[in-house]
Amino acid sequence: MTEPRRIVVKNIPQPDCWLDVPSVPLTDATLKKRKARVLARMAQLSLETLIVYADKEHGANFEYLTGFIPRFEEALLVLHRDGEAVLVLGNENLKLAAHARLENRVVHAPWFSLPNQPMTNAASLPDTLRLAGLADKKRIGVAGWKLFTSEYDDNTQLFDLPSFIVDSLRAAVTPDCVLINATGVFISPANGVRVINTANELAHYEYGANLASTAILQALNAIEPGKTEKQIGALLAAEGQANNVIMIAATGERFASANLYPSDKVIQRGDKFSLTTSYKGGLSSRAAYVVANETELNPAVADYLDVVAIPYYRAVVGWLERMRVGVTGGEIYQLIENLLPKSEYHWHLNPGHLVADEEWMCSPIMADSAIPLASGMLLQIDIIPSRAGYAGASIEDTVALADTALRAELARDYPAMWTRIIARRDYIQRYLGIRLSEDVLPLSNTVGYLRPWLLDQTLALGCAE
Repeated sequence: MTEPRRIVVKNIPQPDCWLDVPSVPLTDATLKKRKARVLARMAQLSLETLIVYADKEHGANFEYLTGFIPRFEEALLVLHRDGEAVLVLGNENLKLAAHARLENRVVHAPWFSLPNQPMTNAASLPDTLRLAGLADKKRIGVAGWKLFTSEYDDNTQLFDLPSFIVDSLRAAVTPDCVLINATGVFISPANGVRVINTANELAHYEYGANLASTAILQALNAIEPGKTEKQIGALLAAEGQANNVIMIAATGERFASANLYPSDKVIQRGDKFSLTTSYKGGLSSRAAYVVANETELNPAVADYLDVVAIPYYRAVVGWLERMRVGVTGGEIYQLIENLLPKSEYHWHLNPGHLVADEEWMCSPIMADSAIPLASGMLLQIDIIPSRAGYAGASIEDTVALADTALRAELARDYPAMWTRIIARRDYIQRYLGIRLSEDVLPLSNTVGYLRPWLLDQTLALGCAE
């Protein structure tokens, strides 16, 4: 293991951002490849049918194949091993079936609709589900959104769908049919179909990472005493896109009166401040103090730089410099434990995870994980230190891993995106002093950029020469 880097505060220019970047649509070829990968994984697991659940909050696995989420309602995608797809939809999503990205037939299930909407139906829910082709099946996978990994339960028999759907599924199939949790088809960090992205998918997701990081930098630059959380939070909503997390613009102590959202609270000099926004493909987050320098801190936290910010930043630098194709999740986990011991800094989640349509898809970065990080993975830096009495430190952002072949494909097919990636890599290495593997492609503009004093836009942390 290389020696930890020496971290200093120095004059560093702000990273460049790109405005009005066009979205990159997913191609028909990408959607066909996605379906083929799911069918192949079903065959490996001897599944005759895969039932994919969705609602507005948990629609990513469904959207992976259909191209849409069921607004307002629940929905099921019933995919048979011969490739037939059946969409079981409520009242207000029936019209979307014609626009889906895979050929389908539709079964109407008004049970999935909003309260007091018409629930006129000629059969029970189990009988309706049989119309999707379940009656004669012997082995069916059920994919929700949660990957259960308990050491004390049979994870194949834990289901995170509403009970009225699970009960009706059990009633719809024959007594000898086996239902198993098959969420891992999509999001197992070892072999889920969604953990590896093609060039088209990476270009599609880079739009969101660029958008989130641009919004974060604009919000950081707008922070000043006398403004409200709402005024800063308004800068985190970008281009009319839907956030995939609750945005954060919080000054002082968070969660007063259980509030999660930007409020009318006025920013005070010396406050802690937290910022987060996220779109498909990338989250960006920052936490620091509303001061111009350390002399403006409360004396009780005057050593914030040495106690929290610099050790945290050193761990992030280690994460970025160790990241490459082939390193295992366990190696990354142990690296962070060495640089930022959990017993002292009280982080308890995975120090990094995979992202896609949702902000947290799954994570191969676990203690003793032998899962190798692979070309095509999209990873979020997510190390959360906690020292009692101090503000946090945060520079959560998104990078992709890409081997030589995938990098060449991106450069050829998405030259504008590739230009942005090269510029981001140059900034990180030139101004922050962070040494990146060729495999690491920054999709966020702000990767590695941490301003500890929010009222001084000229200073940031970086590696000493």
